[in-house]
Amino acid sequence: MEQDDPMLVGRIPEPDRHVRLLLDSGRIEECEAAFDDSIASAPNLVDNAWNRPVVIVHRALLAWRLGRVSLALELAADAWTELDAEWRNDASTAHALSMLGYLLEGHSTPALELLSRAVRIAREADDPETLAHCLLREGTTLVARVLVHGVASERYLADGLEKFNEAIGLSSYGALRRWAMASSARTLVELGSLRTAHERVLEALEDSRRTDDLFGESLAYWTLAEVHRRWGDLDAARTAASRALHGAELSQDTLLITRISTDLGSICQQFGDHVGEATALRRALRASGSTVSVLREGLAQALEQRRIAVHAQRKASAAEAAALRDPLTGLANRLGLERYGPGLIERSASRGCIPWLLLLDVDWFKDVNDRAGHSMGDTALREVAGLLRSECRGDDLLCRWAGDEFVILLVDSTGDGRAAGPVVAERIRAAVDGHDWSQVLGELERLPTVSIGAAAGPARLEDLFTAADVALYRAKHGGRNRVEVNDSERREPQTVE
Repeated sequence: MEQDDPMLVGRIPEPDRHVRLLLDSGRIEECEAAFDDSIASAPNLVDNAWNRPVVIVHRALLAWRLGRVSLALELAADAWTELDAEWRNDASTAHALSMLGYLLEGHSTPALELLSRAVRIAREADDPETLAHCLLREGTTLVARVLVHGVASERYLADGLEKFNEAIGLSSYGALRRWAMASSARTLVELGSLRTAHERVLEALEDSRRTDDLFGESLAYWTLAEVHRRWGDLDAARTAASRALHGAELSQDTLLITRISTDLGSICQQFGDHVGEATALRRALRASGSTVSVLREGLAQALEQRRIAVHAQRKASAAEAAALRDPLTGLANRLGLERYGPGLIERSASRGCIPWLLLLDVDWFKDVNDRAGHSMGDTALREVAGLLRSECRGDDLLCRWAGDEFVILLVDSTGDGRAAGPVVAERIRAAVDGHDWSQVLGELERLPTVSIGAAAGPARLEDLFTAADVALYRAKHGGRNRVEVNDSERREPQTVE
């Protein structure tokens, strides 16, 4: 089994690549065992080093060809959902969309839409290898409309041939070139160019044999059978079609089995081999039948329903998140602090860390509103929020409590945790005090500063807030623009006027 398919290298993990190559070589028992090994931990578990939608939808294709329809549905739905949630116009997205379209080939409308979109994205991404694979899949689907579904349209054939030829021009070797050569040859047969088709299919057949590519060999024999039939050599046509069907059944590609067995039945009928005709038609029925059609239709509908449901769930989650966020500053609001704060304190304390709560009040904020206007006051609050973000870590919870008051919940204060709160509070105070407010507020007699009260846990959120409120009272009445830390030994009034 010569591993010469450039698409697989660097796109999917080596175990998945190995499964695909075993399947295309017709080594089904080895393939099933390797597939089970590759998904042993979880079918949709993908290492961060790989593009998740590409790997998952590739596994869906493998599962489908191995007859594991439920797993194929689950994996394809996961891939579709992830693509829908985090859209990127890159080569990986093009690959994933194209494979999804191929999986849905029996459901023509979504298949062609996805395949065409994948080609456009691959062109924009300027990735020739990805573009070649997307073109091959789209061309295969277009031609299948005529060969499998009986759509009488020369346009589908011409468009498919154009896709195949472009894919061949982009590929110098490998499975993709062999498959595009064989598929383009089959299309040329339908368009009446038998001599060109014969030349192409022989090249594809020779390369497939050399590399033990049973899938490519099956494609080539299928085309060769149709060439011989149109030349009137029915014996050679029947032999080639029989070899093609044997290879398709070993590689377990349902659509290919259906196409070839139907053609073999037609050749046997012309040849007068009624036993062979009946056998071929039974094989076609077993491969396609109403069950496969229903499953493919159901797959398309289930994927779309899953996508819609997940989209609705995400919208609901987004609405809930918006309710917990202050629209002016983008920080958490009071409800957000009450929702997330207790859990953060509990987790921080359980890890042996000391949570700190900083209660911050903007000094002279009334002067800003009175002298510069309320719109400038809003701008000043957004500036303060930006300074808080720059001085705190991503894991800390920042909240606009009310008006010009802010709350910062510092978590995971390791090392000298008792010093963490005052250090961060002083850093925030200095950042606000040293900020260039003239660009925002112009010339004011008293520019904004902040007074901060700090208190350490572990304790309940309410207790920390009350302790920090006591410290803030001292900071405000001690001259403002300063940090005060609550001393649990002292007893102070617990309101700020």
